[in-house]
Amino acid sequence: MGHEWIIDVLADLKSFAKQNDLPLLAVQLEDTALVASAEIATVIGNTSPIKRGDSAGTGRILTSSGASRRA
Repeated sequence: MGHEWIIDVLADLKSFAKQNDLPLLAVQLEDTALVASAEIATVIGNTSPIKRGDSAGTGRILTSSGASRRA
């Protein structure tokens, strides 16, 4: 199954937070998803950038070092 399922779980939680007027939680979950993506990339040995985000397209890109930037 791998590690990446957790990103989907975090996205679902973020959607729930947004739909239920929990904006601070939504932001924290987005940050958590970015950390998870960086760690997963490190664990699986992926050195290429991983694009992650919700269906609205956050445009964030991570490298395996955990750095992020807006696209």
